[in-house]
Amino acid sequence: MNYLEQIDLNRVPLHVAVIMDGNGRWAKARSKNRLSGHNEGAKALKNVLEACGELGVKYLTVYAFSTENWNRPKEEVNGLMELLVTSINKELPQFKKHGIKVNILGQLDRLPDHVQMAVNNVIRQTQKNDKLVFNVALSYSGRWEILNAVNNLIKDVKSGKLTSKEIDDELFKQYLTTKDIPDPDLLIRTSGEIRISNFLLYQLAYSELYFTDILWPDFSKEQFYKAVYDYQKRERRFGKTSEQIS
Repeated sequence: MNYLEQIDLNRVPLHVAVIMDGNGRWAKARSKNRLSGHNEGAKALKNVLEACGELGVKYLTVYAFSTENWNRPKEEVNGLMELLVTSINKELPQFKKHGIKVNILGQLDRLPDHVQMAVNNVIRQTQKNDKLVFNVALSYSGRWEILNAVNNLIKDVKSGKLTSKEIDDELFKQYLTTKDIPDPDLLIRTSGEIRISNFLLYQLAYSELYFTDILWPDFSKEQFYKAVYDYQKRERRFGKTSEQIS
């Protein structure tokens, strides 16, 4: 089936989130080192960015490096940091050409200085782009984000900037790293794992979840189209009945 031809472009998800899983297993299956898998994964991400542009997806958020990933072997962590810098510098002209705005979600102060410089540079040079918002979760975890939001709320209540009675769902969202970004309509996870691994815990409350056995480096445009096609076949009720939705 040609999934692209089956997609209704009037019902494309506004925001897609992706857990890019399986780089290491892809490399191991080919007797290569893990960093070669991450390099191939970067190519798959470029394909997905292009697919989002073709379909009209306005927000793409990817889980690039979790707070737990700092516990991986030092060689792999350093290699991932260098791949990030290389990829950012290489793709910056394309981001600018195609109107892609880059945001980083996470604890940026934990990144090496040269990585922070590269990240801040791409954020600055793409901040006025408006075709696609590309969020990269880097040194990120959902629990950290929620606790960080709570602590900042407490500070603002204590300082008198707001009262506890003012705190509701909409205000709380403004304290998250995803403030002003709509919640994901669709979450895609590759590699056959069926969990969300501490990713966007608050934002995924009503997202549609799509799991595939495909390892991330093998995740093609066609696989992305298939996920969107599957999403469009679902009924999103948000707590209501089918009759209310129709």
